[in-house]
Amino acid sequence: MSDLATDTGTQQLEQHRAELTGYCYRMLGSAFDADDAVQETLVRAWQGLERFEGRSALRSWLYRIATNVCLDNLRGRQRRALPMDLSSPVAATTPPGNMQPEAAWIEPMPDSELAVDPADRAVMQESVRLAFVAALQHLPARQRAVLILREVLAWPAAEVAELLDTTVVSVNSALQRARSTLAASQLTGDGRAQSLGEPERALLARYVDAFQRYDIDTLVTLLHEDASISMPPYEMWLQGREDLRGWYLGYGIGCRGSRLIATVANGSPAFAQYRASGPDGRHEPWSLQVLELSAGRIAHIHHFLDTTLFARFGLPAHPDD
Repeated sequence: MSDLATDTGTQQLEQHRAELTGYCYRMLGSAFDADDAVQETLVRAWQGLERFEGRSALRSWLYRIATNVCLDNLRGRQRRALPMDLSSPVAATTPPGNMQPEAAWIEPMPDSELAVDPADRAVMQESVRLAFVAALQHLPARQRAVLILREVLAWPAAEVAELLDTTVVSVNSALQRARSTLAASQLTGDGRAQSLGEPERALLARYVDAFQRYDIDTLVTLLHEDASISMPPYEMWLQGREDLRGWYLGYGIGCRGSRLIATVANGSPAFAQYRASGPDGRHEPWSLQVLELSAGRIAHIHHFLDTTLFARFGLPAHPDD
């Protein structure tokens, strides 16, 4: 293959990287695993580009490779989850404990890394919500692929059948079973992704103000009565205003004096939390908060305590940088 052909082939493949990342993220539940899967997909495609010869659409061919990479990745692995999938809520007096490795948890993804047509933004937001991505992990891997391809990406059943080397009847059956599993278990959680209007932006502004002043009495008024918080990699999670008040004023008191910087994750409002630490009180990365809003209040706050996410989200090392 000539240098020009190589460059052209690489450009053709690279233009699909963002949408493949979104697909692999939904399949695997991890931004970093999705990176690896997409890179392997593009390497395999580049190596086979001369043999491809346009026998099918390039996009379909890439999705076939990506699906096989994801299925290989998922073979024999424990599913990723959110803390709410693993246990019941605990009391505010429960000390932090039972940390699980990074590979146990659903990871958040920056919206900027997910390809989205503005016309399809509402569908995209719903399909990358943390609760929905976590729900997908309950499905067998091939059912998961069918559901994403058919209902998120809107592929015709015949194309999905060709991609998976199966029949349309099998695809439709897998889709029905996947839908039934999600519906029966109510695995996608309550509420749907919503665009941020003026009331939601005002709610978030009040949240930032209350959190940075550590005015917990005000903060809990912004929450639903049964609002919850989670803190991966800890298994524990808490639910209910009074337990959340007790947590913030108890084991969570170290968050007093934190600074927040706004970002977006999984189609939801998010904040980088920098906690004051050290003798000089300098603010250091602590957690990425992803908020779920419903009916004018905050329904859940995910506190991801993996500070390697800050670089991925393009966040500064310190809030004043």
